[in-house]
Amino acid sequence: MTDKPASTYPVQKTDAEWREQLDPMQYQVARHAETERAFTGKYWDHFKDGHYNCVGCGTPLFEADTKFDAGCGWPSYWAPVNSEVIERVVDRSHGMVRVEVRCNNCGSHLGHVFPDGPEPTGERFCINSAAIDFVDENPGP
Repeated sequence: MTDKPASTYPVQKTDAEWREQLDPMQYQVARHAETERAFTGKYWDHFKDGHYNCVGCGTPLFEADTKFDAGCGWPSYWAPVNSEVIERVVDRSHGMVRVEVRCNNCGSHLGHVFPDGPEPTGERFCINSAAIDFVDENPGP
């Protein structure tokens, strides 16, 4: 697990650029590691074929076939698209020790990963809807 300074991410933007690109909730979650309330994000109960990209840079992060209902109120996945797209960082905030996950391309906060997910990984990537965008594989007419 690492904690790269913001200056080492391939995608770098000024605070003003982030504020212009993201809506207020996306900005607070992705750039200031806030958390949306459980059962309020647009993807917590969303199950369609497709994939989920980072709101900050568009990097594909999670495939729909790894999404599962963890009952926690946030989108949950048992694996990212590959190990290179996610950065894991020890998070000691709020009197807890957790593993934060960020986009490895732009440093956007995504959520946390926990060791209580289903097989084959046993992990649960608990992700804020505000940190991701869905891309439908079957958009239809």
